[in-house]
Amino acid sequence: MTTYDVGIVGLGAMGSMTALELARRGQRVVGFDRFRPPHKLGSSHGKSRIIREAYFEHPQYVPFVKRAYLQWARLERESGRTLLIPTGGLMIGPPDGVLVSGARRSAEEHGLEYEVLPAPEVRRRFPVFAPADHEVGLLEPRAGVLLPESCIESALALAREAGATLCFDEPVTGWTAAESITVSTARGSYEVGRLIVTAGAWMAGGLAQTPLPLTVARQTLFWFDPVGPRSMVEPSAMPIFLWEWAEGGRCFYGFPDLGEGVKVAIHHEGEPTTADTVRRETDAEESGRLRGLMASRTPALNGTLRNAVVCLYTNTPDGDFLIDRSPNDRRVILASPCSGHGFKFAPAIAEVLADLALDREPALDVSPFTLARFPAQPRAIIRS
Repeated sequence: MTTYDVGIVGLGAMGSMTALELARRGQRVVGFDRFRPPHKLGSSHGKSRIIREAYFEHPQYVPFVKRAYLQWARLERESGRTLLIPTGGLMIGPPDGVLVSGARRSAEEHGLEYEVLPAPEVRRRFPVFAPADHEVGLLEPRAGVLLPESCIESALALAREAGATLCFDEPVTGWTAAESITVSTARGSYEVGRLIVTAGAWMAGGLAQTPLPLTVARQTLFWFDPVGPRSMVEPSAMPIFLWEWAEGGRCFYGFPDLGEGVKVAIHHEGEPTTADTVRRETDAEESGRLRGLMASRTPALNGTLRNAVVCLYTNTPDGDFLIDRSPNDRRVILASPCSGHGFKFAPAIAEVLADLALDREPALDVSPFTLARFPAQPRAIIRS
């Protein structure tokens, strides 16, 4: 049996970047995925992902996204591919709402550039948006679009070039811990010194081998033709946007046209599901609900429906990340379930996971993301 320094379960956003990071550091890495990434069956697909810096969720995320910007640029250089398209980002809603006030708080705490635009100015600069007079837009210049499939392809290709062994179409069925950790798959067994589980929605189904407070939601994504000139929705003219349409941070979001129409979706509020039983088709009621939100706010984006896909959010109770050692064995690291806002951070989180696997103190503070913040889980004996 071949022995590896680190095994990685799940090679989506977090797993692919972690495989690359560890291989860069000279570690013998083996990674597993039950499918062939990038694929459409988890959370790391959909042609586009937002990257934004004035982080409304909490200022604690800003250092992570700052680091991620540097690492995405490095990945672009090393792969020779365009992975990030700058567009700017517009957060629209009441000035004292969760979205705008949260983004402003993060921007001010971390000295980020931003501009607050009254509704008439939003309408003048970006005619595709029609905010009500009581709403404002917070414009951040560094936001943009990541291309998730290209990002994952690039990371995996570079990880393999750096010596990582990547096992696709090979589901992990379990692992056991003794002097080393034995990972069992549908094809065989592998011995590893450390194990990192970055399996997204499958972590909610027992793959972590410890109880985790995770739920999975089915999220629908839609692409529309614009109503009017396509030049209005090109990346040079239209920023990515988030729009708080109801109290409590209820948002929908969208992207400029990257060649397949304007992508728009509701953030959260998807039906509960599991990774293996999710309903993969969308229906007219779901697109109709989104069109109802768009009708008065983004009428210029509300044209012919071109495409729709289903994605998965794996959510913690508080919406923050989960990054911690397993309570059963500290050599096993559990990462991410990112509650629908994690892709942009992937290369920064990969550095954290590599540090943890090598028993180093991460440069970024992951203490807010431990299991300890949740009600006590059943614990087994912790191995040193």
